Amino acid sequence: MVENTLNVGRISEGFVLDHIQAGRSMDIYKYLHLDTLDCCVAIIKNAKSSKMGKKDIMKIECPIDFMDLDILGFIDHNITINIVKDEVVVEKRDLHLPHEIKNVIKCKNPRCITSIEQELDHIFVLTDPEHEIYRCKYCEQKYDGRLRRR
Repeated sequence: MVENTLNVGRISEGFVLDHIQAGRSMDIYKYLHLDTLDCCVAIIKNAKSSKMGKKDIMKIECPIDFMDLDILGFIDHNITINIVKDEVVVEKRDLHLPHEIKNVIKCKNPRCITSIEQELDHIFVLTDPEHEIYRCKYCEQKYDGRLRRR
């Protein structure tokens, strides 16, 4: 009998993103702009997980200072980041909701200055951490939460 196993090799320097909600790894790929970077990326979708049932895992081999990982806290703050150097996990980071996010979501208010000034950054600020509510820095329009799924 052949057992379904998948073996993805070690990375020498980079990140392993674990505990990604099943099916969300391609969103993370997009928001980290991994398609524009010259780095090796392994995506494992729907891996078995005793804690989550199913989960996605990503291995990203690139220099550690290459990437701003704050966006991960906004996408899903349950993701665990394992930082790898010389093929060894040297640090594990838990995520939190970032205080401010820039150019990840766009303000939907047609009267917002960001609708008129096209080159202006779209900045959202965490105004209610308990309810995970972000508002536009300029017009205070509440973010509707369509990017994030539970």
